[in-house]
Amino acid sequence: MCAPEFFTVGYAINPWMDPGTTVDVELAVKQWTRLRETLVDLGHTVHVMQAQPGLPDMVFAANGAFSVEGVVYGARFRHPQRSAEADHHKAFYAEQKSWRFVAPTEVNEGEGDFAYLPGRLGGLVLAGHGFRTDLRAHAEVQVVLGRAVLSLQLTDPRFYHLDVALAALDDHTITYYPGAFAEPTRQILRNAFPDAVVADEEDALAFGLNLISDGKHAVLNSEATGLAAKLRAAGYEPVPVELSELKKGGGSVRCCIAELRG
Repeated sequence: MCAPEFFTVGYAINPWMDPGTTVDVELAVKQWTRLRETLVDLGHTVHVMQAQPGLPDMVFAANGAFSVEGVVYGARFRHPQRSAEADHHKAFYAEQKSWRFVAPTEVNEGEGDFAYLPGRLGGLVLAGHGFRTDLRAHAEVQVVLGRAVLSLQLTDPRFYHLDVALAALDDHTITYYPGAFAEPTRQILRNAFPDAVVADEEDALAFGLNLISDGKHAVLNSEATGLAAKLRAAGYEPVPVELSELKKGGGSVRCCIAELRG
């Protein structure tokens, strides 16, 4: 994770961002801190990257890389406003000394457009494209990680990253909003995941799908009450958190967390 101490909305690179929006940085840090504390309280270890002035979106740490079993596929951002973030993420993994970092040649935005299901096909990468990550990066990540990749086409600009339209709940199961995807992708998802928890538009727009789950607890935006009820009915324990300030930048829970799969 990376604290939002320099968070602001000074440009617009997704439909949620309005450069005229006032950001309460103190509240953003308070909400982010509560998210970090929630993860620690659930038994997880959280590493914190140093925030950098001039890079307000570094708080959305998920976009900086994608790791599977100690191999890290680095990010190459679509927009120049975020491109400098990639080197800071690379440096973070280098400092850990237990990760093999692979620099990308194709445009991709890390876990923003990649999700992982270790229980499917010996490890299945769900990969989004349509707005940020180039389709060619799907082939590249397949080679780098040695895992099967299922490409999913996003067509609604409000859901510009996969992680605002779909989330892994455990090693086999996902939750997603069908309306974010092209019809052929919807059919693929229906066939491949008949047991998925299907979200409606209201909870998708509340960033409910921008969640992180450890297989038991699903930490999600507190506004997504309908999805929380569906998750509870499916056997997961919803853990709501409020991230109203960070939503102004087009992100929520999942965007703030880069999962380290050792």
